[in-house]
Amino acid sequence: MKKFSFLVLMNIFTIFSCFAQDIITKKTAEDINVKVIEVTTSEVKYKNFDNLNGPTFTLFKSEILMIRYENGSKDIFTESQNQNGTSSEMRMKGKQDANTHYQGKKSGAGWTAATTIVISPLFGLIPAAACSASEPTDQNLNYSDPKLMEDSSYNKGYTEQAHKIKRRKIWTTYGISSGAWLLLILLL
Repeated sequence: MKKFSFLVLMNIFTIFSCFAQDIITKKTAEDINVKVIEVTTSEVKYKNFDNLNGPTFTLFKSEILMIRYENGSKDIFTESQNQNGTSSEMRMKGKQDANTHYQGKKSGAGWTAATTIVISPLFGLIPAAACSASEPTDQNLNYSDPKLMEDSSYNKGYTEQAHKIKRRKIWTTYGISSGAWLLLILLL
């Protein structure tokens, strides 16, 4: 009888251990059954529990409310933890994404070139200075993921880099236009 009750208890334990899994609760209140692979300062890498041999997925900590591990312990992610742990990384990612996605369209470089060539480089300074002083508008930023722009560090890094690109484009255009104006004056 002792052997039988021991076998029954072992089977019950085995059945319950088969259902042990980690649960990620996102800030959208969505629960995901996973096996957490790695928790870094900014991300959580995991595999879906129904496909442990499948691909590894990644979520930013800023998207996660809590992780409940199979052993019963929990990690709760608050805003202050996310910002302190990842602000410099998110800012750097924002700058990298701006280099990739921001094209500087409607930056004012066209007005600068037109004014410089048609009137003179002295008058071309006015739109160049005015346009380079203003940050790109939100509709011209051309960011790829609106969710990332909700992170203040990422947003700041992206907009700073986009503004830097805009200024570089405007002043390069001003320099080329001034050279073209000078060449036109010399030829005439």
